[in-house]
Amino acid sequence: MTDDARFMAAALNFARRGLGRVAPNPAVGALIVRDGVVIGRGATAPGGRPHAEVLALKEAGPAAADATLYVTLEPCSHHGHTPPCADAIIAAGVARVVSALEDPDPRVAGLGHRRLRAAGIAVETGLLAEEARRANLGHILRVTAGRPMVTLKLAETADGFAAGPADAPRLKITGAVANSRVHMLRALHDAVMVGAGTARADDPQLTVRLPGLEERKPLRIVLDSHLRLPVSSRLVQTARSHPTLIIAAEGASQEAAARLADHGVEVAWAKADSSGRIDLNAALTLLGARGLTRIFCEGGPRLAAALIACGLADEVIIFQSPARLGQAGLPALDAPSRAALVDSALYRPVGQASAGEDIIREYERII
Repeated sequence: MTDDARFMAAALNFARRGLGRVAPNPAVGALIVRDGVVIGRGATAPGGRPHAEVLALKEAGPAAADATLYVTLEPCSHHGHTPPCADAIIAAGVARVVSALEDPDPRVAGLGHRRLRAAGIAVETGLLAEEARRANLGHILRVTAGRPMVTLKLAETADGFAAGPADAPRLKITGAVANSRVHMLRALHDAVMVGAGTARADDPQLTVRLPGLEERKPLRIVLDSHLRLPVSSRLVQTARSHPTLIIAAEGASQEAAARLADHGVEVAWAKADSSGRIDLNAALTLLGARGLTRIFCEGGPRLAAALIACGLADEVIIFQSPARLGQAGLPALDAPSRAALVDSALYRPVGQASAGEDIIREYERII
């Protein structure tokens, strides 16, 4: 690995610290290096400001002059809530900028790189671009498709089941290590989403319960076409301490919406599809308009199949237990969805790891 690649990889690690905390802004990492030594570091601050480049320049101080800046996304060039980062880089006298990825935001879209070059700064782009793209896929999809990225999480037995027969007790599939990993994934997303069936059957909390991360409170989202989630559910009863949004299909009961609102739940409306259920594209567009960039979906097999069929499951993470159900049950994925994951034209495997006795397999939708 070259020195440039090593420093960019470190900047990407800094960038990932912001995942789940900086929406609607992208999670960016920046390093300022002089004579092979890091003299300034920055990651987009919670809430999206200050930007990574500004924080790195502040830490470097006057030593930033004639140094190299490594940044995981093109520096902004427009006046928003903060002045352009490109101007701050120029004013600091940085001699060289290594940028992983052009920002597709139309307010930037190459203008930041051009402004730096016009000021006499050497600009190199594309280093570790694929890694940078994956780190900021939520931002990219929000500005290009108007929706957040969706990470679909599934848990299954070794023989592919998510639950036992309908009259069987609730099946606990994965172990403690895998469950901790799920909580970490929640913390790295702006919101955690389930369907109404999962919300009613499992009565989940959908909170981050890891030591040191208790302050992380991703928005909890329930897709409930007909507003049938009971007010006695834990999601509703804790809505005042953990933000909770229920998306209903247009035409659902206003009385039910009012009862939920009385408990601190926000209700939003999305158009229905031909079956009367929420149109998933419309729901995700609504979430994108709210500034969300990363959604962690823990819904059941029906929602999983719908997201995959609509091309809306951008990452799929399967937690597989070594245990076998050994009897008829509810498959974690229907046959078309499972076929899609192994179809090289639709998804590609991007990782496999162990979590205790469980196996984690990750897939990425091919865009």
